Amino acid sequence: MLSQMQRLSFNVEGRYATDEELRFIPEYLKTYELRLQTYQKLQEIEQLVIKQLLEKIQAQDPSVLRSDTTDLTSKWKRDTLLVWRYSVAAVLMDDADTLRDRLLLWFETIVRAFNIQKACYTTYTGMQDVVKQHLTPQQYSLFFPILDLNRRSLGNGGQ
Repeated sequence: MLSQMQRLSFNVEGRYATDEELRFIPEYLKTYELRLQTYQKLQEIEQLVIKQLLEKIQAQDPSVLRSDTTDLTSKWKRDTLLVWRYSVAAVLMDDADTLRDRLLLWFETIVRAFNIQKACYTTYTGMQDVVKQHLTPQQYSLFFPILDLNRRSLGNGGQ
């Protein structure tokens, strides 16, 4: 929504917007209540999801959160919470473009530099499963594309 509003503002400078250019606004308003409920639910379950996700990862492959003898769990939590919060905001605003442009492109560079695509792939694949347990199908349908964007952006090649 924000990136769409910015584009609209830029494109219509000095003229009135066409009906076609304004079409995204009523579409957004149709889903606003569900987006708000989903946002609030995701905020509420944040710590539970992170805890369950960590347990799932540690049960599947504890080496994902280790580098030689260093435990990377606290760094993983910090990074995962950062992506989670930007993702939750993207659901509310219906704006995956801003998520991608402001966080994921930057974070993808770091992921590649530290060669942690496998950890990210495991994290965001697992997150899809964990989150699904806590949301209604309608809420999950809003959040899944964001989770999948995170998995594809950060976990690319991590399989």
